[in-house]
Amino acid sequence: MNTAYLLIGGNLGDRAAYLQQALKQIEALCGSISCASSIYETAAWGNTNQPSFYNQAVKLITPLAPEALLEQLLAIELEMGRVREEKYGPRTIDLDILMIDDKVLDTQKLTIPHPHLHSRRFALLPLAEIAPSLHHPILDKTVHELLLNCPDTLDVQKK
Repeated sequence: MNTAYLLIGGNLGDRAAYLQQALKQIEALCGSISCASSIYETAAWGNTNQPSFYNQAVKLITPLAPEALLEQLLAIELEMGRVREEKYGPRTIDLDILMIDDKVLDTQKLTIPHPHLHSRRFALLPLAEIAPSLHHPILDKTVHELLLNCPDTLDVQKK
């Protein structure tokens, strides 16, 4: 079994309902969610001319290997109406793998830990709520330490 930390988010439609639906789909297809953060609202990052996002971090116990987990998450996104028209564009749901155990992986399809985790407050804050002492295997810092040193200044508010 692997322990994966995911960030789920979205900024279209009923954002809270989409997060709830994603949690159910992840549990049905990927494993057991042992912990979930509060929901946080954040202004859009990257492409700022769009609605704000709801984001939530989850701890998933999964039998799936990293690549298989990614494929399942992409299938869930597609089933939930995710359309990839523009980079950082609006979306019903976004499912990202932040970390899996202490694995380091860099392939064409998947990089673990997530390559931008340390620079995104909207990911670090919910992750720090559920796993502040989780160790980043490349940067050799805890999630709490990464959050304290995060250069991102976007406002992230607990809902």
